[in-house]
Amino acid sequence: MAKGYWVSVYPASSDPEKLTAYDKLAGAAVRAAGGRSRARDGRVVAHEAGITQRVVLIEFDSFEAAVAAYESEAYQKALVALPDGFERDFRIIEGID
Repeated sequence: MAKGYWVSVYPASSDPEKLTAYDKLAGAAVRAAGGRSRARDGRVVAHEAGITQRVVLIEFDSFEAAVAAYESEAYQKALVALPDGFERDFRIIEGID
């Protein structure tokens, strides 16, 4: 079965420290749903669009698990804590089997 992934890129952030509450809630929701962080705020070499800001990659055992984690009550509460001024490109993608 192909894995599922959350891919988030934050092209604009006014104050990264304000992500603390979101990170705490989101991390707990992801772990509860079986998600595993694979990359977060690491080094980036940007090409084409040149976006080098915060990048997060979370792996789940399946695409369905990734979707269910996003739709979970715990993660929806985390989204409410995402501060104003943060732009993000969030996607759920299916891996290659």
